[in-house]
Amino acid sequence: MSSMNLRRATPEDASVLAELGALTFTHTFGEMYSSKDLQDFLTTTYTAEKHLIPLNDPRESFWLLEDDNDQALAFGWAGACKLPVSDLESNAGEIKRLYVHPDHQGKKLGSLVFKRMLDWLGDEGFEPLYIGVWSENHGAQRLYARYGFEKFSEYEFPVGNHHDREFIFKRA
Repeated sequence: MSSMNLRRATPEDASVLAELGALTFTHTFGEMYSSKDLQDFLTTTYTAEKHLIPLNDPRESFWLLEDDNDQALAFGWAGACKLPVSDLESNAGEIKRLYVHPDHQGKKLGSLVFKRMLDWLGDEGFEPLYIGVWSENHGAQRLYARYGFEKFSEYEFPVGNHHDREFIFKRA
């Protein structure tokens, strides 16, 4: 891969983020759900319209990693924490999504985007930081632990009628 560009996404990127999000979610987790649950989740979560709301919010940021042909390789979304945390701190931040195109996984692209989101959250004064992660996604959990995140609590994440066991990691 020759060169890459990591930039803050704009509202014009909403459809690219939605498409990459749906592709990556389906590739990574699609086998876990019934086709109806998966389709219902994708059509309500990964739309350009759903992405426009946080793209237009200054307390949210999307970071898009592209190759030199402007192909989306990875993206991340960070902002104010919306996880179900009791006694949530008023300025808590969250890494909401970190997705790498299936053809480019294992190339440390996720780490690049992750670091940029952490920098942005710090620059914006978010503290502490939280991340929700599927209980069986051990690779992601190892990545988060390398950056000082520790398991804090659990909750159920609905995908249609299916509920996944999710861990909430926290970094003070």
